[in-house]
Amino acid sequence: MTSVLLLVACEAQPPVNSAAPEAITAAPPAANPQPDVNAAPVERAAPPMLKPVALGVYEPGNPVATAVTGKLTIEDAVLRGGNGASFTTERVAIVNGGDQYSAGSTYAQAMMIQPDQPVELRRVLEETPPTELPANAMCGGQPTGFIALAKVLEGGTGVVKLIGLQGSDLPAASASGITLCASTSYFGVDSPDAG
Repeated sequence: MTSVLLLVACEAQPPVNSAAPEAITAAPPAANPQPDVNAAPVERAAPPMLKPVALGVYEPGNPVATAVTGKLTIEDAVLRGGNGASFTTERVAIVNGGDQYSAGSTYAQAMMIQPDQPVELRRVLEETPPTELPANAMCGGQPTGFIALAKVLEGGTGVVKLIGLQGSDLPAASASGITLCASTSYFGVDSPDAG
């Protein structure tokens, strides 16, 4: 009897579901797909706009500022000096005063500002040295790589603190070749509230 059961168990059994499997592939795409007019449009966030920390016209507040630019006009993409100096720039970041522009050197130390003070970092795309005396280019005979500026209140007056940085790496703790060229300050003359 045992051998009969083994024989029955070894015989091929028909499948439980003998129906043909359904196709699992998707229909081919249309030759010229059309947008679904009933679908909601996809909205994407625009890249963040870096708000300037200072715009307007400023008088030099120290001898270095007088030699580098004289009266300074800060615009969205250009810094113009009354002595002929100009810097075509692009905003690259808003950082804090406590951030490092090179290993161990912070904006707060170089600009004499608070560590939580917002600092606008601009890359210099084109530079024109001053043409009127006293004249001294921001980084002497070397090109200015970046300009960092902050607007603070001192005695109720808006003051722009500005530093020039030499080098091509983006200023950061790990950057190499970034050095401080000049540290200047300017007092507000005609400065709209930029933040």
